[in-house]
Amino acid sequence: MPAKKLIAPFYERLALTLIGFLALGYLIIVGKDILDPLIFGFIFAILLLPVSNFLEKKLRLPRSMSSLVSILLMVALVGSILYLVGSQISNLANDWPMLKNQVIQSLHDLQEWIQSAIHINASSQLKYVNDASKKIMASGTDVVGTTFGAISSLMIFYVFILIFTFFILLYRRLLLRFIIWVFRDENSHVVMDIVENIQSILRQYILGLLLEMAIVASVAITIFWWIGIKYAVLLGIIVGLFNIIPYIGIFTALLLSAIITFATGNIGKTITVIVSVISIHAVDANFLLPTIVGSKVRLNALISFIGIIVGEMVWGLSGMFLSIPVIAIFKIIFDRIESLKPWGYLLGGDNEDNKVAVPKIEVE
Repeated sequence: MPAKKLIAPFYERLALTLIGFLALGYLIIVGKDILDPLIFGFIFAILLLPVSNFLEKKLRLPRSMSSLVSILLMVALVGSILYLVGSQISNLANDWPMLKNQVIQSLHDLQEWIQSAIHINASSQLKYVNDASKKIMASGTDVVGTTFGAISSLMIFYVFILIFTFFILLYRRLLLRFIIWVFRDENSHVVMDIVENIQSILRQYILGLLLEMAIVASVAITIFWWIGIKYAVLLGIIVGLFNIIPYIGIFTALLLSAIITFATGNIGKTITVIVSVISIHAVDANFLLPTIVGSKVRLNALISFIGIIVGEMVWGLSGMFLSIPVIAIFKIIFDRIESLKPWGYLLGGDNEDNKVAVPKIEVE
């Protein structure tokens, strides 16, 4: 008579699961310095894979050279965008005296409003400002040192991303064979299905985001130019770039656009820019995003929002960028493993694109 398989109690399985999540979270936080650029390198490698394959097969370049040329092309594209933004910022810096006068006048008007509304006289307000200025100047050395350290760390981070991207492209065949070997030959078809879907969907997602960013930036530039905003190109690029960050990016773009417009124009144009940015975001969220960025993997809004918050808590700004692609990868894996399909269904939500065999349960 075969022995019965012992099943651990629910509380024991739950405790082990929670301990596993805590251990995984701790390792993710501790390993941020290497995992963060590694995941970015993985995503960029997937994006550059068709380019590398084209250079390797059509132009007969060796794999190392095709990987390097692909990365150089990406750096050139990003550099051209940064050059465009930098030229606009330099124009903004040239108008600094005018901006300074505008800010001084705005502060003067604000000071008069505070005096009339809250009954705090100008001398008291000036005392508050002077105290704050002294504190800022006292910590000026620390701020400069911190800023320099942050820029240095950022440059090292970008270099690590490029290095990881190069090595992943160079050793992609070795990595794929290793994964298939680890999960045994009998599961090779499932592994290949997951790998191919991850490549396809992440590439669609990234290219869709870039196309969406270009469309949003072009529309914003056109509207700002039509309104008569002085730095229409700069503000349009800001709206397009920050639009990549789901949910939170729109508020950052709105704040920067309002501040720059107020410093170079008047309150009427500032309100018009705010309304325009909100309208562009509404059209983008309801029409462009589902059409352009929509793919076979659709994450529900609750999971996406939680992922963005957790990503920011764990890895900061880079965690916000990586949260959606990482959750999408997990959903692809969950959808193809029988015991994990309920989790894939949870990530996707109750929609037509999330076709999973679900038990028929009546829910009010």
